[in-house]
Amino acid sequence: MAKTKYKAQFYPGNTLPAKNRRRFLDPSVKLEKLRDVPMDDVVKILGHRVPGSDYATIHPPLAEGNEPDCPIRALVEPIEGAKKGDRIRYVQFTDSVYWAPIVPYVRAQMYMWRFRGIDTGTLSGRQIIEMRERDVEKVAKELIDGETFDTARTGIRGATVHGHAVRLDENGLMFDAWQRFRWNAKKGEVEYVKDQVGVPLDKPVPVGKPMPEKWLKEHTTMFRADGVDMRDDEEVMRQNLRIHTLRTKCGFKPFDVKED
Repeated sequence: MAKTKYKAQFYPGNTLPAKNRRRFLDPSVKLEKLRDVPMDDVVKILGHRVPGSDYATIHPPLAEGNEPDCPIRALVEPIEGAKKGDRIRYVQFTDSVYWAPIVPYVRAQMYMWRFRGIDTGTLSGRQIIEMRERDVEKVAKELIDGETFDTARTGIRGATVHGHAVRLDENGLMFDAWQRFRWNAKKGEVEYVKDQVGVPLDKPVPVGKPMPEKWLKEHTTMFRADGVDMRDDEEVMRQNLRIHTLRTKCGFKPFDVKED
């Protein structure tokens, strides 16, 4: 019997947000790079270590260890931070409801398809990634540089992340109770003056210009009643209703569900 090659079905729908979701989730799609924030500046924003300092470790390098034989360890190639014994650190992004390029639960789906060695969790307006330290720095830079990050509508916030649903300020920046980033009127760009948990930086870290509103609406994965309403996409609605219906039925009377 011939084996059938599995073909991933990333997301249903024919509307623009649905198509953008498929692009973000599909690891074969190379996402657009919009900026190039220096790695040292990324490390400053994360706030876990001083740029140039050694990585703290929680165990010896795997090559120096004496672990018992394990078939899973033989199958899975460890990420670099695991090889070196790095401690676990994180980066957390907040996405504005006002046309941010991506939304938290789509971030989670994208991370699972595109990155290895991560632990991720979704809350109301934020998405956290936990990884070995040197690996989370690389992932953070990739995400900050790429099209899923807008300097005004996406925030890097390790604590007190609320504000994604609050109105934008006069410069179009998302509200941040700790004012980690600000508008530099002279340069016409956004800069971070505090790290992700609100500790002041020695000097501002520029992350670039916000994208135009037209670009945001063309690239967003967000369904909105004043944009593309999810109810306008029959395939998306049919799939979502099926998922929620089965979740309810399976939680109440799972043996009564007859669907294949």
